Amino acid sequence: MNIGHAIRICRQGRGYTLARLAERSRLSVSYLSLLEQQKREPTLATAQQIADGLSIPLSVLIFLAASKQELTGISEQQIAHLSNAIIGLMDDTTRQQSLF
Repeated sequence: MNIGHAIRICRQGRGYTLARLAERSRLSVSYLSLLEQQKREPTLATAQQIADGLSIPLSVLIFLAASKQELTGISEQQIAHLSNAIIGLMDDTTRQQSLF
């Protein structure tokens, strides 16, 4: 599981800087940076704060963080399709928010 990579993908998909996500999730920029660099592992409560700050369900963050070996019963093609769809939805939501 690579939660740091998932956080970075979601943060960038939302167009957030580390500072913006830190503000929204009530965490420090330095802590979020350490998470993204895989130098720390968040608790479940902290992961929920981050998901809330990104305005996504925690399950989405965890799915994006999961390795292929952890997603048994799902083909690599399905994993790629789901991941791309999730990221695409985040991009669409970001674009819609910027219109208002």
